[in-house]
Parts: sequence; C-alpha cells; structure tokens
Amino acid sequence: MKVVAFNGSPREQGNTYFALLMVAKELEKNGIDVEIVHVGNKLIRGCLACGGCVRNKNEQCVIPGDDVNQWIQKIKEADGVLLGSPVHFAAMGSTMKSFLDRAFYVASVNGGLFRHKVGASVVAVRRSGGIPTFDQLNNYITYAEMLMPTSNYWNVIHGRAAGEVDKDDEGKQIMSVLGKNMAWLMKLVENGKGVVEEPSSERKIYTSFVR
Repeated sequence: MKVVAFNGSPREQGNTYFALLMVAKELEKNGIDVEIVHVGNKLIRGCLACGGCVRNKNEQCVIPGDDVNQWIQKIKEADGVLLGSPVHFAAMGSTMKSFLDRAFYVASVNGGLFRHKVGASVVAVRRSGGIPTFDQLNNYITYAEMLMPTSNYWNVIHGRAAGEVDKDDEGKQIMSVLGKNMAWLMKLVENGKGVVEEPSSERKIYTSFVR
C-alpha cells in the first residue's frame, strides 16, 4: 500500500514537512510506503471554472504548464492521501488551495477518482489559525467521499523555526496517533475488498436556494 503526502509549505523542509514525516514514520512501520510531494514552492494557477475537465472527462485539468495533472494521477494510484499545510492569514497557503481546487474538481467530474481512499490532513502553525486551516483541508476529503482517520486531538502542531515542532510533545503524539490510526484504517479497507460490499456511487444532487 502507498500514501502520497502533499506539502503545501513554501519551505521544502519547514514544519509542515516535519509534521508529515511524523505521520509517515508510523505508516512506514506498518509497511506502507510514503511519498512526500512538495507543492508549496510551485507556481500553480487557481481553477478557472472553465468546465474543460467536465467536457473532456480525461482526468486532466486543461490549464497547462504545471504538475497538477501528474499529482492527480499520483492520488488516483495511491491508497491514502495526506494533505499538509502551514497557516497563512488563518488559512491554508494559496498554492495548496489552487492545487486542491483543481485536483478535486477534476476527480469529481471523472467518476470520483478519489472516492473511498483514506485521507487525512495535518497543519503546522506558529500560534493560531490551525483549526480553520484544518477544516479547510478536510473539506476536500469529505467532498470526495474519502475515509478519514482521526487522532486524539485536532491534527495541528506548533512551531516557528524549521524543526521547532519537535518540541511540541502533544503535537508529536497527535501525529503519531494519526499515523497509527491511518495505517489501521487502510488495512481495514484493503482486507475488506471483496468481503464487504462497497456502497455504490450516487449521482450528485444540486440545489440552489435562489428562486
């Protein structure tokens, strides 16, 4: 089994990276491979709402020149996904949001590419804004009908300078417990295939409250 982890920090080895490593350590102990992909230092345009991916249905965003389509396929091929972000003005980084908007929209209009994969979010923050960012990341996971493991608190770890999160003992435990629970859930999903019937996908109903 494999997990692909996306680092939304501009710094390749900032505290978001170290948080992802803490979760990855527990996953790897359970025989699960982890690949960390650095997103936050890339130039990623936001979704244009052009509908190209809806018309084409080829599992690709029509915006050229970046790695988003490659990352979509990485998620499709993986068994689990980790989304990691620092906090910028009490929210996730803009590059990470641009990537997730496009990737999850493409997935949704191509038959639910990420449906029933195991997905979790982690946030690295200096002081405050961790919970709003955590909620933002989780919105993508729930929208895609992914399966979400939990920890013993919200998945937020604190630190300022790179590596300073290692001093947050509670945060480290949160990441460790998350990794163990994620590995356990992934094994349940894997061992349940062909044994427990998977619920069928339903066509999305759209309701507008403007009359």
